[in-house]
Amino acid sequence: MFVKSCPSWAISESEVTPEHIYINRREWLQKVGFFGLGLASTASGFGLFSGDANAAISGYPAPRNGVYQLDRELTPKEVATTYTNFYEFGSSKNIWRRAQKLATDPWMITIDGLVETEMQLDAVDLITKIGGLEERLYRHRCVESWAMALPWTGVPLASLVKFAKPNADAKYLRMETFFDPEVAPGQKQNWYPWPYVEGLTLAEATNELTFLATGIYGKQMPEQNGAPIRLVAPWKYGFKSVKSISRFTFTDNQPVSFWEQLNNREYGFWANVNPDVPHPRWSQKTERLIGSNKIVPTQMFNGYADQVADIYKGMFLENKRKLFY
Repeated sequence: MFVKSCPSWAISESEVTPEHIYINRREWLQKVGFFGLGLASTASGFGLFSGDANAAISGYPAPRNGVYQLDRELTPKEVATTYTNFYEFGSSKNIWRRAQKLATDPWMITIDGLVETEMQLDAVDLITKIGGLEERLYRHRCVESWAMALPWTGVPLASLVKFAKPNADAKYLRMETFFDPEVAPGQKQNWYPWPYVEGLTLAEATNELTFLATGIYGKQMPEQNGAPIRLVAPWKYGFKSVKSISRFTFTDNQPVSFWEQLNNREYGFWANVNPDVPHPRWSQKTERLIGSNKIVPTQMFNGYADQVADIYKGMFLENKRKLFY
């Protein structure tokens, strides 16, 4: 019998008291026919989904998975939902009001590339088919040296990989966000390589920690935090965790990520947290906890080395820096 032991970082943490939210617009979605592949793609691409609607992923609050715990207090909800990076809406941390324009119901997601069957489906239906919403407590570490501790709700990314059925040639998962400059004013800045792209190896994508988050603090994901579905890879710097994903592409080519295209010396593909490898412009030895402003030591792989270090064993021996930038 397989018995899963708790990781070294799993210690007790007080429960979060969330509110229950349930909204369902599937009947409307089916009536207007947005499940058709052509219309869904066109509407998603040209901003026809503008408005004040929220994706109706249900099941909140989800049961907490007790394996994933914290060694610090949770970041206050009011802080974590107003202090965010989302360059589609601007470079300021205070973009949460602007992000309310992002309409996430319906939200068409494409799964393509080296898979058994390419498909498009709404985010709600994708999560329903995958099933198994749960809550996990994770640390979040930004490359800018600030950090949070958050209660995410979602599903393991490994479940999506299994659902997509990639073929034997697939080695990477490329993820892409939406593109709608009329809603997201930051996307009018053509010096950025929009849309936002990120990628993982399949070994990273199927690691037990890798999570597709649809909610936070026991509720649906707010727009500014990446609604309706975003990546959470807690051992990597936060810019890897792409928000508002609209496409998952399985490929045999290593994706070139958004920040890597802009400056691959400072923001590389791997982006694994390491206190001993400084950013070219600042140290990574410590981090500031948003909410309390406490300064604490940065941990290797953000404290998740037991779960992920084996992925990288023997890699990049000629240039260890590549493992982190």
